[in-house]
Amino acid sequence: MPVPDVKAADVAELRKVTGAGMMDCKKALVESNGDLEGAKEWLRKKGLAGASKRAGRVADQGAIDVVVAGGTGAIAELTAETDFVAKSENFSATVSELAQLAVDLGTEDLLESPFQGSTVSEFVVQLASTLGENVALGRIVLFETSDGIVDGYRHVQNGRGTIGVLVDLGGVDPTDLKARDVAHDIALHVASAAPRYLSRDDVPEDVVAKERAVLEELSRNEGKPEAAMAKIIEGRMNGFFKDNCLLEQAFVREPKTTITQLLQGLGANATVRRFARIKIGEE
Repeated sequence: MPVPDVKAADVAELRKVTGAGMMDCKKALVESNGDLEGAKEWLRKKGLAGASKRAGRVADQGAIDVVVAGGTGAIAELTAETDFVAKSENFSATVSELAQLAVDLGTEDLLESPFQGSTVSEFVVQLASTLGENVALGRIVLFETSDGIVDGYRHVQNGRGTIGVLVDLGGVDPTDLKARDVAHDIALHVASAAPRYLSRDDVPEDVVAKERAVLEELSRNEGKPEAAMAKIIEGRMNGFFKDNCLLEQAFVREPKTTITQLLQGLGANATVRRFARIKIGEE
């Protein structure tokens, strides 16, 4: 069977998203016939890949802002080609105004909403022309509640918002200051810990099946005893859920406390109903 032609660009991309060595990445691409997703799985099965959370990243630049008013919160993302443009004062001010607009008007037909003497769509086109870069309105997330708490957090790095988070906390009194503090703490936690799902029930079946298959092959490659294999795999799956599901994660400020335990301090009905996390450069 002929050896597939592995491109240097593919090797570089695989190194970027897995953290594996150059030769390992090349070998993985050869074994997977040049398929990038297949190469990622091959590396993980061999125990050579870095954290799976790094997969799926893109090279976009831009800025993010978060606005919360009462029971409504919005994240707005404005993308650009370079961080030089993205961290400029005017660019940051624009994304802040767009987040406020989403809170005020909602996200339906946002592109056609009036904005600075034109529409949002027209303004973004004009901004791109002025800056000489490919500027676009990125992701917009809107949370609204009348019986809970919406809180948010924006992480700032190099003069621009790079991560935006919204959290919707239910089963609590919206006027409860302690509950509001917990909602904000969870928003900060989401920014740092980057959960992919709310609970293990939200993890798609195909994702669970693929992860279990990878962990089983990895365990066999490590020479784990067959008699203990089922228990080992189950333990590693529990580790996967604890890493990726918000309610099972260890609270970043108190690692001995899970997010579920943190919520229990607010009463039996307190829960995170949903969350959103957007980071510049990640899909």
